[in-house]
Amino acid sequence: MKEFKTILNAYQATDFTKRKAALATVVQVKGSSYRSPGARMLMLDNGRWVGSISGGCLEGDALRKARQVILSGEARTITYDTSNDDDNQLGIGLGCNGIIDILIEPIDASLDHNPITQLEAFLKYDNLGAMATVFESDVPDIPVSSTVEYNHLSKTIGQSDLLNQLLKNDLLEVINNQKPQIKDYPIANGSIKVFFELIQPGIDLLIFGGGFDAKPVTELAHTLGWNVRVTDECVAHLVPINFPLADQLQPCKREFVAKDIKITPFTAVVLMSHNLKYDEEVLSQIIGSDAPYMGILGPKKRAEKLFSTLRNKYHIDISKEQMNKIHAPIGLDIGAETPDEIALSIISEIQAKFSNRSGGFIKYRTGPIHHRDGKEDQVFRQVYLKNCFPKRKAN
Repeated sequence: MKEFKTILNAYQATDFTKRKAALATVVQVKGSSYRSPGARMLMLDNGRWVGSISGGCLEGDALRKARQVILSGEARTITYDTSNDDDNQLGIGLGCNGIIDILIEPIDASLDHNPITQLEAFLKYDNLGAMATVFESDVPDIPVSSTVEYNHLSKTIGQSDLLNQLLKNDLLEVINNQKPQIKDYPIANGSIKVFFELIQPGIDLLIFGGGFDAKPVTELAHTLGWNVRVTDECVAHLVPINFPLADQLQPCKREFVAKDIKITPFTAVVLMSHNLKYDEEVLSQIIGSDAPYMGILGPKKRAEKLFSTLRNKYHIDISKEQMNKIHAPIGLDIGAETPDEIALSIISEIQAKFSNRSGGFIKYRTGPIHHRDGKEDQVFRQVYLKNCFPKRKAN
């Protein structure tokens, strides 16, 4: 989500009476690639860009292609084959062993609905979103870059009735199964190829406790583009100067946590108040929430006291599923000692949790770094968290 925010901020800061722009989106990857499908880059006609579609090796050529797209006013898909070490199509042999399709679309800022405003709409969602984008087409009525999206109102909206009816059921299937895909559609007068993308909200970090060691956690989370909230029952702890990068500082008495604090399936909860009684009350109220991650600062024996109190005082038997969500002691084992190192350990563990990864050394990973479809070795960005949208049946 940080990339979306950065692109949107750059778009809003651009004077389109003087500048023109295009948006590049990775729509298909076969083999290895630095970025997964869904990665985006906003490019201006003066050579500036925001976001990325690779590790820096494709951006220069994409800028040249973007100028052509801006001049023609027509979207096009560019294919880069980085699998050949001796292929000098970009002036260098990349040797990344992948084939990457990039959709480049001209941006008309005068339109209320364009590729950037679509991203803005997804930023406002509080749930999973999905979009189907045509990136290959020889059908006159369905040009490249045509889309159908699944919005926060649980409706599918296509840029044409034909496309909406054609893709609606498959888009709902992607939502229900939470699996992106690429699909070909033969049509009477041609065919189209479509990228089905799941768009996940950014991580919502909720910190209970406004101590000095919470500050580096908020700063690092902000750097990653997460939404950061800090709450404490002591107003004196929530001094804005101590948490300049927090999105929200919310005082809340411990007994009102369940009532006043919002928790979603995209919320990571961190308990770091250094107050055992406070943590007991908070944990008793949030243990049954939708948060997929709950981290508790402190040694293992402290956590065991918390669990014992939940059983004996609050009569809460922690289920296996709930225990899987709780991380105590919090953080990855990186030898952290200082507040900044501990913050890195905490944030890294949360990232691993939301990505369904173990947090180990990549060198020891036996499979590919990115999730791949075994049939065609296609790379997809996966979503592992709970989908709040009600399942809908295809028509």
